[in-house]
Amino acid sequence: MSEFPTQLLINGKWIDGSGDGLDITNPATEQSFAEISAATAGEINQAVEAGQAAFESGWRDMPPGQRSELLHHLARRIRDNVESIAQLETRNVGKPISDARWEADAGAKVFEYYAGAIGHLCGQTIPVARGGFDFTLRQPMGVIAAITPWNFPFLIACWKVAPALAAGNPVVLKPASLTPLTALLLGQLAQEAGLPDGVLQVVPGAGSEAGNALATHPLVRKIGFTGSTEIGAKIMKLAANDIKRVSLELGGKSPNIVFADANWQRAADESPMSVFANTGQDCCARSRMFVEQSIFDDFVNQFVAATEALKIGDPTLDETQVGPMVCASQRELSETFIAEARDANRDIRTGGDRPGDSGFYLNPAVITGVETVDRAWREEIFGPVVCMRPFTDEAEMLREVNDTNFGLSGSVWSSDLNRALRVARQVESGVISINTHSSVHTEAPFGGFKRSGLGRDLGMSAMEACTEVKNIYVGE
Repeated sequence: MSEFPTQLLINGKWIDGSGDGLDITNPATEQSFAEISAATAGEINQAVEAGQAAFESGWRDMPPGQRSELLHHLARRIRDNVESIAQLETRNVGKPISDARWEADAGAKVFEYYAGAIGHLCGQTIPVARGGFDFTLRQPMGVIAAITPWNFPFLIACWKVAPALAAGNPVVLKPASLTPLTALLLGQLAQEAGLPDGVLQVVPGAGSEAGNALATHPLVRKIGFTGSTEIGAKIMKLAANDIKRVSLELGGKSPNIVFADANWQRAADESPMSVFANTGQDCCARSRMFVEQSIFDDFVNQFVAATEALKIGDPTLDETQVGPMVCASQRELSETFIAEARDANRDIRTGGDRPGDSGFYLNPAVITGVETVDRAWREEIFGPVVCMRPFTDEAEMLREVNDTNFGLSGSVWSSDLNRALRVARQVESGVISINTHSSVHTEAPFGGFKRSGLGRDLGMSAMEACTEVKNIYVGE
């Protein structure tokens, strides 16, 4: 594959944006290595109008089998370029190369899944009291805007784009300003796979201009957003004027609950990566740990040992498990939380310091002795920091678990399946894992409760949410 694209993809052409260019930095070296064109409201308008033209000229009416074939072609182009995608993601985000390869491959699987799902998106026939024949159709909406985050740039772009395209909608994709490179590469692969001009367009740019322009454009029928709760709320307000559909996958402060009857040694060994994977920059991160009192000290000791054994360093090396944070400001924010905990005489059991002079690295921090009013316990840090508290009473523990504005993910560890299911049902969260920290499956819905968002990514739920339901009645 040739050098990665740096321009906007609008209506099948690579063009320069009129905004200030985006400077792209390698988090492992702190060195700039690319400048990317940025869209302003004018280019956003061009993209949306081109998407609407593509919608009206054939994409919405393309036979399902033909649309499926095109998405399978795109999945194959992704598979053929997994290494190129992964190398670029690692360079742009600081993600360990093994993780980046997995995510690139998972992106291909997402397109394969939705290519196959096209033939299974069905309406219903409904018996009605009046007689006659009543049935429903699921029809595409029109132009869908996808606004994606910097922590999983390629994979979440696939999550947003694939179900929308499969349902017959064109997509205007605006990646995060920090990490636009693999989204642009996805646009290039879509062109190579034969998607019609205007069906998938990629428009990097500042959220304050390009993002706002998408959220307020009258031809955009839906916005799919993954990012912070604060920005999600702003998008929801902007979309309200046109009653746009929105799906929002937002912040989290997920619990990790470990009972004494669990295989707690395994939980202690595996749980560090439930919060420190992707350097803690994950809305699913299990950053609040609730450990039964009788095993608390032993659990913490083993968890700390497992944390200190993690391989932190150069993200281009296969053995690296934790790379740098995405930028200096993100690291400084995490350090602020750690400093506050230290000033409050909380126990920093390990980490919280910088391991070297180059790169945005931060050693994973484990904090005990925290109180439920502490900011590190209550707020999303989005960095490699975990707080731990012991519990003795299940009901009181659950009150603490649910005493948060967030409700995205979480884990329950217990050998008593009845207990695990009982607790899982009572945790106010959209995704719960039992005896594992695996949260995300292409085939299953993913999303949150409360201020963690609304709507669902993945599974058939995501594709259905990219359609309008039309009811048709035929009288006798």
